[in-house]
Amino acid sequence: MRIEDKGLVDRRHPVSFHFDGRRYEGFAGDTLASALLANGVRMVARSFKYHRPRGVMTAGSEEPNALVTVGRGAAQEPNLRATTVEVQEGLWARSQNRWPTLGLDVLAVNDLFAPFLGAGFYYKTFMWPKRFWEGIYEPMIRRAAGLGALSGEAAEDRYERAFAHCDVLVIGAGPAGLMAARAAAEAGADVILAEEDTRLGGRLLAETEEVDGLACVDWVEEVAAELAAMPNVRIMTRTAVTGAYDGGTYGALERLAPYVVERSHAPKGCFWRIVARRAVLAAGALERAIAFPNNDRPGVMMAGAVRAYVNRWGVAPGQSTVVFGNNDSAHRTVADLQAAGVHVAALIDARSYARCDLDVPFYPGAQICGTSGRRALEAVQIAMPKGEDRIAADCLAISGGWNPSVHLACHMGARPVWDAARQAFLPPEGAVPGMRVAGAASGAFSTRTCLESGLTEGARAAVELGFHAPDLAAPMAGDATYDIFPLWQVPGKGRAWLDFQNDVTVKDVVQAAAENFRSVEHMKRYTTQGMAPDQGKNSNVAALAVLADATGQGIAETGTTTFRPPYVPVPIAALGAGGKGKGFAPERRTTSHAESIARGAPMIEAGLWYRPSYFPQKGESHWRQSCDREVTMVRGSVGICDVSTLGKIDVQGPDAARFLDFVYTNMFSTLKVGRVRYGLMLREDGHVMDDGTCARMGETHFVMTTTTAAAGQVMRHLEFVSQVLRPDWDVRIISVTEQWAQFAVAGPQARELLNGVLEAEIDDAGFPYMACGAVQIGGVAARLFRISFSGEHAYEIAVPARYGAALFAALVKRAEGMGGGAYGLEALNVLRIEKGFITHAEIHGRVTAFDIGMQAMMSTKKDFIGKAAASRVGLTEAGREQLVGLKPVGAVKELLAGAHIFDEAAEAVRDTDQGYVTSACYSPSLGHVIGMGFLKRGPVRIGERVRVVDHLRKSETICEVMKLVQVDPEGGRLRG
Repeated sequence: MRIEDKGLVDRRHPVSFHFDGRRYEGFAGDTLASALLANGVRMVARSFKYHRPRGVMTAGSEEPNALVTVGRGAAQEPNLRATTVEVQEGLWARSQNRWPTLGLDVLAVNDLFAPFLGAGFYYKTFMWPKRFWEGIYEPMIRRAAGLGALSGEAAEDRYERAFAHCDVLVIGAGPAGLMAARAAAEAGADVILAEEDTRLGGRLLAETEEVDGLACVDWVEEVAAELAAMPNVRIMTRTAVTGAYDGGTYGALERLAPYVVERSHAPKGCFWRIVARRAVLAAGALERAIAFPNNDRPGVMMAGAVRAYVNRWGVAPGQSTVVFGNNDSAHRTVADLQAAGVHVAALIDARSYARCDLDVPFYPGAQICGTSGRRALEAVQIAMPKGEDRIAADCLAISGGWNPSVHLACHMGARPVWDAARQAFLPPEGAVPGMRVAGAASGAFSTRTCLESGLTEGARAAVELGFHAPDLAAPMAGDATYDIFPLWQVPGKGRAWLDFQNDVTVKDVVQAAAENFRSVEHMKRYTTQGMAPDQGKNSNVAALAVLADATGQGIAETGTTTFRPPYVPVPIAALGAGGKGKGFAPERRTTSHAESIARGAPMIEAGLWYRPSYFPQKGESHWRQSCDREVTMVRGSVGICDVSTLGKIDVQGPDAARFLDFVYTNMFSTLKVGRVRYGLMLREDGHVMDDGTCARMGETHFVMTTTTAAAGQVMRHLEFVSQVLRPDWDVRIISVTEQWAQFAVAGPQARELLNGVLEAEIDDAGFPYMACGAVQIGGVAARLFRISFSGEHAYEIAVPARYGAALFAALVKRAEGMGGGAYGLEALNVLRIEKGFITHAEIHGRVTAFDIGMQAMMSTKKDFIGKAAASRVGLTEAGREQLVGLKPVGAVKELLAGAHIFDEAAEAVRDTDQGYVTSACYSPSLGHVIGMGFLKRGPVRIGERVRVVDHLRKSETICEVMKLVQVDPEGGRLRG
């Protein structure tokens, strides 16, 4: 019910919404949970395994019970917490994990079979008969499993992703977070203040105390206004920081306000990657429950949540409330309820020494030992030193203590530290580089200590970055001592629940220990404790305490499970924002793309790049006609091909040469400036990763090229080597693939064409084969490399990408005037097969330098990555499949890549397999089909005949084994 004149909701703006088909009224500022409680809706969900009734338990993202599905049709979104869903006009929500209705759930029958469905029952039950698993057990379990469900329709939800940088990131905007942001900002640092709630204030929004003589809510508004007015502060509400990662990087999910989402083309949210030089974690603390028999009924809530609903939303969760706790939070709850006019039936304090000044029936040293009611709480049972008593109540507020939100501080592998005085785990010191912890997250539970620690840590973060600490004093506020009596469970008749979503009880944890699942990680997986959507935020510590008691260890020795991102659920659509349609598979286009399209070239995918397959001319009706013409053109005159997609990596630094010696099999430190060398790169397991050229542009400056397919892989490999294997070497690596447009000019007239566009002509003496250097073309600084992938006299010229389109058009026009023109990937492939050049069709990840005939490139004078592994006997034995050329000589002249090779007289079965074809084409230079493939003992079988069979495409061909290079084997053309 609503409490008059209480709360921060806007009563001037009522909104209507639907839950489970019924219409209700709420106010702007309500959450779905507060609005349902105000309307007397107490049961909102069913639990996962036993389908027991569940009600709202908390007031934040830690909520384990009130999971709902919001929206209809394709837009429906399951498993949202009613405690974080903002009520808006026209909202449609429904309960989940029930059938057919919430009030009448057929699967509630599971609760009758609870004795047979304890921890680990699924490991023991569905074993016999064996044939029942696929036909009966698995389909039945799959139908029953899960909570909410997607609609199955394509959703139009749109998320964005964004990046932000700051000096100080403050995570949480409670009293500690506000002071940390204020201190860092006053020092001059750029600050981002991230708060997952819809407004700043944290726990202060749920309290009635004063700060600096002001009501705490008024003080929050005053500080928030000051921060909003500062140009170096960015306030991000509705933004949950979800994870801490290397290099001061943090993930954050921003939810947009409902009125923004309703706008046309507006996103639902944004996933941020925030890079901060320092961070202050001020995420507060989460109140935990106490396990006692039947502690899961709707109406059983956290004491702090009850205060939040009363003070922030003006809602009384019940008409008669019993408060039970082991710390002073219970007393504060009673005081706030009474001040709001809500009847408090009793205050039960587990501390026998506790005192109470409030006008309420007080039971020191007593405990709740049971409850009654089915779909809602009706009464509680009290165990006292002198006996038991029963009190009627429809709301039970529990406080079992507070758990600091240490999650983000442990996302990089550290474990929290147990503090016996606070009966809580505290964040480890320095676990996340650059992060400091303040406020309740650090164990400071009074408002005064929260304010002081926030001020201290915010100023310290700024000072560490070179700013001057501001002269600020912490506001005056309450500084009550945190006193707690350790109480985790109350014995009694009935099930005592720990994980309310996954239906894990004290008995389940004890059973896990009895069956020797004594490790906390084993217990978690055996019982599913902490594996529900709330990830055990308010149940894990109590479960650890129960496990510690069952195993005879202390809580510190028992330890915690591993903390992993994300802190709150993140929609896959947010993580993959932009990854839809072309965002999922973007088209990378070269600078010559428009010109290639204008010339009628069909574009094909090469990795993520789109490249021209061939350039058809008038009268050509088949791709082979265009391809054959282009190959003949390159061999006879001159051709232009865009090779910008090859990976280009700039390597610089005093140790650049020995770095390349380490990553390549052959030597590069001896390469002279102005020269290019072909290189081979191995993985650590000795297999070939990639090949390419490397040009020495200066003493400490190299430009490496990679294949198009492996550009990203090689870049990652080089980064790993520089950061992990050789961090002591002074070398810098950057990909410049997109920065340079590069074109091959190939054919007997290549030099003549280039001399027509270069400002200074070149000749064979001054620019021999495998030379490189800077040139000028039309006043633009360019790079020229005399290298060839066609086997012809050829060059590659590179210009800054903005000049690429103009240069390609000019080169093609000049080539056409000389009887040449542009050529595409089909011709490029034929040219390289004629010369026996390899691509990733050959170096596909399972071959060695020995297999491709390049074992001589493995230097014996130095170490390099993969050297030891590549020298293993199994990778160099004569019986391995090695690369050879192939030529059909039988009646069938067809040769298909992917076909398998057999001895001519052998049966074409797996046991007689001798190898496979990697590449094949028709060679206009030779007038017949040729190919490349791997054949066992290939180099010593030159001249033999083999049978090539493709069972799938029903092709069979007799081939002669040839040497790899079938056109110009002496190499005179490319050197001439």
